[in-house]
Amino acid sequence: MRLTTKGRFAVTAMIDVAMQSTKGPATLAGVSERQKISLSYLEQLFGKLRRSGLVESVRGPGGGYRLARAPNTVSVADVIVAVDEPIDATQCAGRENCRDDRRCMTHELWTNLNTHILDYLQSVTLADLVAQQQQKADVVLLQDHRQQQAAPAARTPGTAVAR
Repeated sequence: MRLTTKGRFAVTAMIDVAMQSTKGPATLAGVSERQKISLSYLEQLFGKLRRSGLVESVRGPGGGYRLARAPNTVSVADVIVAVDEPIDATQCAGRENCRDDRRCMTHELWTNLNTHILDYLQSVTLADLVAQQQQKADVVLLQDHRQQQAAPAARTPGTAVAR
């Protein structure tokens, strides 16, 4: 199974919208700028996400997109399926005609892999991914704060700092 940019971008954009939710609706221009995803591509993806009931649009000044459901109820699988990304590792797309219109010898292997992948993607929610991003940001902020505190202490009085 190969996840294309469509699925990756959709998940990334949904995490961004979820992270911006405390500030109000997220504009696609803002998502595009923050995530370096083409605005026209985001428009296509968000049309599908809206039709699937994962996001809703807010019109007018301060408008944009917001999640239609709580982030802890939206799984990664929901997002990937909404943008028509297949979650399938079989060569035959599940039709069992892999080899000369018959099931291949490894069909069950790939079908079982599909089940595990889908189970995993259903178990991970946007809330989980937002929490991971926030935890990373907290670690970076803590490291930066420690570096700023250590820098003045590293200098001894009367010494010059090379710049």
